[in-house]
Amino acid sequence: MVKGVYQYIREQWKQPDVSYQSPQYQRLIEWRREENFKRVEQPLRIDRARALGYKAKQGYIIVRARVRRGGLRKPDIRGGRKPKKRGIKKITAAKSVQRIAEERTAKRYPNMEVLNSYWIGEDGKYHYYEVILVDPHHTAIKNDPKINWICNPANKRRVFRGKTSAGQKGRGLRHKGRGAEKVRPSIRAHQGRGK
Repeated sequence: MVKGVYQYIREQWKQPDVSYQSPQYQRLIEWRREENFKRVEQPLRIDRARALGYKAKQGYIIVRARVRRGGLRKPDIRGGRKPKKRGIKKITAAKSVQRIAEERTAKRYPNMEVLNSYWIGEDGKYHYYEVILVDPHHTAIKNDPKINWICNPANKRRVFRGKTSAGQKGRGLRHKGRGAEKVRPSIRAHQGRGK
């Protein structure tokens, strides 16, 4: 079978070259100097962006988001404890770093809705994601039958309700059937059932 251009791009991104003087290495140096949330002209990973719903037309924008790496930064406690009971290290957030990146981006662009996001790099300090945003009030979006579902008020602030791909993964919705009885409609909603 003949490979398409997007397949070659996808394979390159499975193990990006981060050796000294590689383009990705130089990008990471530039990104660290720039602001946390920066609008970019075009997606870096065109194959991933298109797969997640991006179109090169009015109403869509791409924002590069930067979020810290590692577990939660917990303040050190004053009182005496066994070291094991201090609860500082090895504590991770309930949300993935990608979800945090999407939510923080949505706060900076309040008139846009987050469609999806994808990983573009990481260095020793940060994770970098490109977030696809859609303007639900734009005429080009309203007139496009493939994306105008996002104009429905029911999809307002969808990123904060875990409706993106990263959000659904974090809520356990990738699994169905045995072992996933308590994840639908949500973990909290399931707790109140049967009373």
